[in-house]
Amino acid sequence: MEDYLQINQANWNARVPIHLASDYYDVAGFKAGGSALRPFELAEVGDVAGRRLAHLQCHLGLDTLSWARLGAEVTGLDFSDAAVQQARSIAAECGIPARFVTADVHDAPRALGETYDIVYTGIGALVWLPDLTRWAETVAALLNPGGFLYLAEFHPFTNMLDDDTGTHITRDYFDRTPQVWEYPHTYTGSDILEHQTSVQFDHGMGDVVTAVAAAGLRIDFLHEHDHTLFRRFADLVEADGAYRRPAGAPRIPLMYSLRASSR
Repeated sequence: MEDYLQINQANWNARVPIHLASDYYDVAGFKAGGSALRPFELAEVGDVAGRRLAHLQCHLGLDTLSWARLGAEVTGLDFSDAAVQQARSIAAECGIPARFVTADVHDAPRALGETYDIVYTGIGALVWLPDLTRWAETVAALLNPGGFLYLAEFHPFTNMLDDDTGTHITRDYFDRTPQVWEYPHTYTGSDILEHQTSVQFDHGMGDVVTAVAAAGLRIDFLHEHDHTLFRRFADLVEADGAYRRPAGAPRIPLMYSLRASSR
């Protein structure tokens, strides 16, 4: 636990060149004018033109820069210096105004030195954070009065199910023991990682909502979605860029989105 941040930084720095070359991120498609944002995010966040937006745990910055293409004034923050370097390079090549900063997410208020109308985060971000209370307080400190947090994440319900069909409960939903993983690949393919150890932290839906509310933010909505971004379970079917349970099968929550406003 004392070394989780350094372990995860090494792991994510090692992922950067693999992710850059992957079909999953499709950097070439983004450079050609594509967007990394999902339709439900665009609908739920709304018009960002002229608004200041901070993207926490931004990785390669493709989501960040997608918001910039929609008119937001964007800042991305990530603890991986390799990722931030690539985000800056992509922004420069595309001619997109953006600021990218290397820092731990909990140091964001000091590292950024600014406040924002929107704090955007998610899509696999929370599992890397041991303390959601501290994270939510960080978000609140970054928001202007009347601004809001928008979080889109993988649903914690899926973590308790078997990795094959997702129809059997195999893990304890309430277990908060940090998980140390030794895995040779990242989620984008079969390339071998140089640094294969990572430390991850499970959080239930109640943990997320309680932390956000305790930080003084007002929950505007919590939406659960029956689709996800990859084949989380073997029986998921792809359609229109998303993965769902087969037709006729009982649906389960695969992702969720939350918006919470600063008072």
